[in-house]
Amino acid sequence: MLIGVAAALLACAGYGTASVLQSYAAGSSGPGHAATPEGGPTLRSTITAMLAPIFIAGMALDLLGFVGSLVSARLIPLFLSQTIISANLVVTAILSIFVLHVRLHRRDWIAIAIVLVALCILGATAGRLGDGDPGAAMHWGVLVVSAVILAAGAALVRLLGRNAAVPAGLIAGVLYGAMAVAVRVVHGLEPFQLRVLLTDPALWAVIVAGLGGFYLFTVALQVGSVNGVAAALVVGETVVPGIVGVVLLGDSARPGYGWLVALAFAAAIVGAVAVAVFGAAEYERAAG
Repeated sequence: MLIGVAAALLACAGYGTASVLQSYAAGSSGPGHAATPEGGPTLRSTITAMLAPIFIAGMALDLLGFVGSLVSARLIPLFLSQTIISANLVVTAILSIFVLHVRLHRRDWIAIAIVLVALCILGATAGRLGDGDPGAAMHWGVLVVSAVILAAGAALVRLLGRNAAVPAGLIAGVLYGAMAVAVRVVHGLEPFQLRVLLTDPALWAVIVAGLGGFYLFTVALQVGSVNGVAAALVVGETVVPGIVGVVLLGDSARPGYGWLVALAFAAAIVGAVAVAVFGAAEYERAAG
């Protein structure tokens, strides 16, 4: 349990710092003149942002976060691991003050505090790790669903243009959540068997959801507030794996504390949504 929690905290710090660095690079790159007719970034401008040195440094931290999320997803319940990782919005919010000169209001700090308290409650009430695996249907299902969500997300981003920040962040979060589920169920890791790993659809779901989520998150950072985008991402990457872990994989709370886990889980989501809404509004005022 402790190793899993430590890995989730490592992922939290890595992802939070990476978001700020990537937002700085993405904001510097445009979209500017390289924009779609709807005002959103083109694929070329997004790739240009990804090739910036500071963005690449953020990618290195993302890799560190991915390793931490992989370990935590295998060792502790998904509703706990993903919620701890979602606290990266706190890291993002604080660092954005110094790096991006973002101004946080009292309401932002209250929302962040709600998330942190909810995380502490979840950590104290988390129960055993489920050992359920619905079988091949689950492995194929997470791959197909990830591909469909990625295609729909890319189309929606193009349609919404400059208004795509929060929706793109949310969809990126859902894809990251699907990646966590795929990491949890993938075969061939314990013990390590390369042939089994490569033939498991869940592995390819990890790749599709991971890369797709990363692309949509980068697009969101190009057109929106880093705090708002990060908070929207938190909702997707927390709700999806949390529910799947409990319903399909057997994750549970300590006996008698299920109601408290549900309450803390909901509070963490509400706090994240509040940060997303406030951050998006502040970004629009600053842009105006």
